[in-house]
Amino acid sequence: MSEPMTPVETDPHADQLRLVEALIFAAPAPVAEAAIAERLPAGSDVAGLVAELAQHYSARGVNLLHVAGGWTLRTAPDLAPRLKLEQTVTRKLSRAAIETLAIVAYHQPVTRGEIEEIRGVVVSSGTLDVLMEAGWIMPKGRRETPGRPVTWVTTQHFLAHFGLADRKDLPGIEELRAAGLLGPRPELALGETALSPEPTAAEEAEEPAEDEA
Repeated sequence: MSEPMTPVETDPHADQLRLVEALIFAAPAPVAEAAIAERLPAGSDVAGLVAELAQHYSARGVNLLHVAGGWTLRTAPDLAPRLKLEQTVTRKLSRAAIETLAIVAYHQPVTRGEIEEIRGVVVSSGTLDVLMEAGWIMPKGRRETPGRPVTWVTTQHFLAHFGLADRKDLPGIEELRAAGLLGPRPELALGETALSPEPTAAEEAEEPAEDEA
């Protein structure tokens, strides 16, 4: 009569690391630590587990990054040029769309009327449509003022696209000026955003959002 097999003992910590890794790998979007905690035993050190995984992946072909309020695996930046199989064709946003996106990012939640007041020109519906179709802004509630206008905010996709973990990671005034995104009116504070000269009628004509062929 054969003796019963002795069960193989597993390391609880290693098992939790594997589970966290699998969750992040399988998720279609960045995974928040709270969502990870729901799959682990109560009291698990989620932050420590994620930090350990991030260290493990730091020198590998994919890195574990914190973006849009969650954790996700991304190709190591230095490998990107060697992975391109096709040439990327970029269709730039119009000046009007860039300015509108910046105002929403820094002043959200903001109404269309408030955007127009900051820019000093009328915002066409096409501008908001382009940004919404790109997945970078969305309507969120209404202002409790006459007419109850819709307010606009940036999305998690906006944060993920620009590699930001949180709105607090948006560039400051000096970074914007260095990038050439601030107009020639330095007497205005960032809270009164006036990004670049007002667009011409041709610039107001909307172009498709940035995309890849």
